[in-house]
Amino acid sequence: MKKGLFMISMSVMTSFALIGCSSEGGSNNDSPKLNEVDNEQAATEEKEDQLEATIVLDWVPNTNHTGIYVAKANGYFEEEGLDVTIIEPALEGADQIVASGQAHFGISSQDSVTVARSSDIPVVSLAAIIQEHTSGFASPVEKDITSPSDFEGKTYGGWGSPQEDVMISEVMKTVDADSSTVENVTVGTSDFFVNTSREIDFQWIFYGWTGVEAEVRGEEINMIYLTDIDPVFSYYSPVIISSDSVVEEQPELVEKFMRAISRGYEFAIDHVDEAADILIEATPETDAELIRASQEWLSERYQGEAEKWGYQSTDVWSTYTEWMLDNELIEVDVPIEEAMTNQFLP
Repeated sequence: MKKGLFMISMSVMTSFALIGCSSEGGSNNDSPKLNEVDNEQAATEEKEDQLEATIVLDWVPNTNHTGIYVAKANGYFEEEGLDVTIIEPALEGADQIVASGQAHFGISSQDSVTVARSSDIPVVSLAAIIQEHTSGFASPVEKDITSPSDFEGKTYGGWGSPQEDVMISEVMKTVDADSSTVENVTVGTSDFFVNTSREIDFQWIFYGWTGVEAEVRGEEINMIYLTDIDPVFSYYSPVIISSDSVVEEQPELVEKFMRAISRGYEFAIDHVDEAADILIEATPETDAELIRASQEWLSERYQGEAEKWGYQSTDVWSTYTEWMLDNELIEVDVPIEEAMTNQFLP
């Protein structure tokens, strides 16, 4: 699921820590009403003692975000003394919102962070949500698009990023195809299945959600994974980000947040069904069957072959940054140590 380039209304989900308390040395004369007041006061004090944190998503809630909702539902944030608010995405995207201080954390992608840093937008990646890059170009089987050479003369439905033209051009070069014959139509966030049943021939999707949705719907698609074309495209997407100011000025907050988030995704890896149930309850408007199928598909890919969930390889970052520089997606080189860190992974 790509970056927050989408017009989606923002909604806020909050949860409050519930605690029970009893008076030491209580007697039979204790008043139930007074106890209720004491409980409410204690709950308020507990709330005031918590550190507030916000995280803005990159897309409507989906299985990329399961670990966040698990951390909230299972009380991992509360155990770290955090009161976390989850914000659904806005037009300007998570990078701008986090960099401007409107949110402490966000969901983005390696390429988006790299572009931001090259433009002096101070965001930093804290963890890779998924180790395996799962995106590629998809199309209904009846379109008979099985190779980048088949893109010639076709219509591509994009979200409006300059990276799309470059990506299509580069993958078509690998088979000596002419990318100038591809018509790029901006479709934004509109539905893949609706688009490709009309004038759109193929789109760039993430299999973990849209590809799995095709399986659930019983619709066959051809999928050309980017990593099958060139290993350079094994970059991290999505990632959890914060800003330089939060990392430097509130390291304790970052440590607590990342401990809770790590537990959330580890739970999603080990307890697939329970994690799916939590996301379903949090997003009742989403297809429950899709969530369960996607959760099963992603559970083995969150950590993959990495030593622990969230780990980011400097080689992956440097390789793709160099590719972006060579293809003029960024104008200046971006130091990897400024763009990403593993130091807050527990």
